[in-house]
This record gives sequence, C-alpha cells and structure tokens, in this order.
Amino acid sequence: MIDQAKPVLVWGGGAIGGVLAAYWARAGVPVLMVDIVEDHVARCRTAGLALSGPVEAFTQTIPSVLPSEVDGEFDIIVLAVKAPATEAALRQLAPHLSAGGFVLSAQNGLNEIAIAEVVGPERTMGCFVNFGADWLGPGDILFGNRGAVVVGEIAGEIRERTRDMHRLLALFEPDAILTDNIWGYLWGKLAYGAMLFATALTPDSMSANFDDPRRFRAFDRLAREVMAVAAARGVRPIGFNGFDPACFAPGAPETGARASIAALAEFNRHTAKTHTGIYRDLAVRKRKTEIDQQIGVIARLGAEVGVETPAISCLVGLIHDIEDGRRPMAFETFERLLETCGQGHADPV
Repeated sequence: MIDQAKPVLVWGGGAIGGVLAAYWARAGVPVLMVDIVEDHVARCRTAGLALSGPVEAFTQTIPSVLPSEVDGEFDIIVLAVKAPATEAALRQLAPHLSAGGFVLSAQNGLNEIAIAEVVGPERTMGCFVNFGADWLGPGDILFGNRGAVVVGEIAGEIRERTRDMHRLLALFEPDAILTDNIWGYLWGKLAYGAMLFATALTPDSMSANFDDPRRFRAFDRLAREVMAVAAARGVRPIGFNGFDPACFAPGAPETGARASIAALAEFNRHTAKTHTGIYRDLAVRKRKTEIDQQIGVIARLGAEVGVETPAISCLVGLIHDIEDGRRPMAFETFERLLETCGQGHADPV
C-alpha cells in the first residue's frame, strides 16, 4: 500500500511532470516537484503553475525545489524529464528512493530499460502518456488535449502498488488504464512517435502532415519498421487514441494503414497543441531533440533481432541535420525520407 502521507516526488516539472504535479496538488495529494530551471521552481512554489488551454485552465501552487535541495527518501518518484536527461536524473534521484519504493517513468520512449539498470527491475514501473502539453515558460504550461494514460509493471503482473498508482493517475485522467502489457503500449507509441518525429521535418502541423497523401509512404514505412522490430522481440503492441499498431504489423494491408493515419489526422485536428514538442525543440527552443533515445534505439534493438530499419536510420540522420543547421525544416527535407522509403509498403526484413 502506498503511504499517502509521504509526498510523491515528481522529478521534472515540464509538460508532463508539471501537469501531473498540478493536478495531484489540487486534489490534495502531497507532492514535491523537482526541476532544474530556477525561475520555474520559484514561480511554481509561490505564484503557482498556470495551466492554460481548452481542457481546463487553473493555477496551482506546488511545493518545488531544485535537485540540490531534495532531502529524504520517497516511496514514489515519477520521472518526467526528457529522455536524454534520464541518466543524469537517475544519478541524482537514486539516493532518495526508499528501499521499498519505485520509479515510474512518465516519459516518451523505452526509458524503463535504463531506469531498471540503475534502481533495479523490482523498483521500476512503466507508464504511457499521450496527452498534449507544452512548457511555454516559467510557471506556464499549455494543456492542449487529453489522451491515453496507462500504468503497468514492467514484469507484467498487477500488484497492489500498481493499483494504487493507477488510482493516483485517475485523479488526473479518469479514464486511466491499468494494464498487464505496458510494453505493448510503449512499443505502440514508438511507432506513433517515429511518425511524430517525421512531422517535425517540416513546419506544418501534425494534422496537416497526416492529411497529406504524399507523405503516407514515409509514415507507413516508419511504423512498419517499428512493428517489425516489436514482433521480432515478442512484443504485442496495443493501440490508443485512433492509432492502431496492428495496421502496420508484418503483412498488414495498406488500406488499414491509411485508415489509421487518417484517424491520427482527425485526432490531432482537435487539439490546441498543433505541433509536437519535437517541433518546439527544433524551431522554438533551438535545442537537441530526443531522437536518439526515443527513435535511434529502435535501430539498435532491430539489429539485435536481424530486422533492418533504413527509414528509422534516415529519420534520425535528418533530425540531426536540422539540429545542426545542415538542412532546413522544410518539405524538401521530408522528401529525403520519402526517397529512402521507396515505393509501396514492403515489410522490413
């Protein structure tokens, strides 16, 4: 049983961690938020964190500290930093994890693997989040749309602590799901995530990208490569919010893939978050993305099981080109990906 007298330690107060911490604090859950941006920390613990957007708008003060100010041990640590910051964050938070506690990864990618290597599989819990949010500045987050929230043990069993964590997440998302296949959700989002990275090759919105029939070939190929790696590794991906990974499974017909991508266009048409956080990293914040940790890892995992991923590798290279100023964020860059993807939707081998 989770000790509700102890604060939930939310490590990372950006788009994901900030929204979760604000909702928990408003619901009366003891919470302590950690972030490296001093102005953000100061604003959240004094004036409060302001959430804006069509879902709900409110301002909530949140007890917040810098990493150097964290003291004591915690039973629940929700890790919500960008994937490239995972290793550094783990080094800082590990001494504050109680002997019977766990780290929940509220991140994009397969960060549970890295977390388990540091704190141990027993003290690692998986989480899938697909709601739309953007960190706009200190104490200012746009909550653009609701989306799937799923929690599960990485070993697959459902335990009392998993049910407790599910109840906590339901305070934020009433439709939160408790699963015995968290890897299925995480791999499903990897395929969707690869598509989202591809949308950031141009300045166009997510819905405009998915609506463009010229770009279908690239989205289809990226998802099929991810699904081929998942299948080879014995993972059963699960769909969410209009995305059906089965449509991109080895041998699946193109008609289903087109319907799934059309559903993604429709889903993203109704959100205030028109562009991805990847786009914001490249075009607004002018910083490195999570491409290596989220998408590049697929090529490595594919190589381990003999699955080729040329489209994934091309996408990683193109994002790096934009990061380093070698290519523009433009359709001509997207065309380089289309050239790699070739014609049709042949499955990876």
